[in-house]
Amino acid sequence: MRIDLITAVPDLLESPLKTSIIKRAQDKKKLKLFIHDLRDYAHNKHKQIDDKPFGGGPGMVLKPEPFFECIESLQSERNYDHIIFTTPKGKIFDQKSANRFSLAENIIAIAGHYKEIDDRVRQKFATDEISIGNFVLTGGELPGLIIVDAVVRLIPGVLNDSEAALDDSFQDGQTVEAPYFTRPAEYRGMKVPDVLLSGNDKEIKKWKEEQSNRLTKKWQVLNK
Repeated sequence: MRIDLITAVPDLLESPLKTSIIKRAQDKKKLKLFIHDLRDYAHNKHKQIDDKPFGGGPGMVLKPEPFFECIESLQSERNYDHIIFTTPKGKIFDQKSANRFSLAENIIAIAGHYKEIDDRVRQKFATDEISIGNFVLTGGELPGLIIVDAVVRLIPGVLNDSEAALDDSFQDGQTVEAPYFTRPAEYRGMKVPDVLLSGNDKEIKKWKEEQSNRLTKKWQVLNK
């Protein structure tokens, strides 16, 4: 898979994309990741990429020209399955979306910043408008990182068998996983459930299903 991230502030993306599972995916040649600085596509003296909005109002808007030039340059070299526009106005990102994106060969993620992006960028290029929740951030870089992280771990061969994503929460729709415990069996008076220490696979499976159902119902109430 190849992912191209377009941003006005590349420094926000550099470090997280060089660590943990995302780094492993790149080391294993499962992922090619490129960060594109919008200022590289600004032709004015001061590398200006934003301007005041038509019609007035507070804040600055990212100009269309750098986005058009960057995306069209990328599209001239390969086809893209998805061009993701991160916006609080978009569809809420979920595991189903992550699974869908993980099947792609090439993805572009557009990260906004400041007040907004000139809407002609969205109109021309966006195949998917994605939000990570009903709140507003300074920019789209953090949502972009979240999407990349959720998608990359699903690429076959990225996770080890012990980290397999198939039994993650929400993989089967709207089900939350049972809780996990490890050594020591007792810590500060808090004990691991006896059933997990019993070695009885049938009872352990039953316990996990019960706990999963309990936590799923709790999650559903919290997110009404």
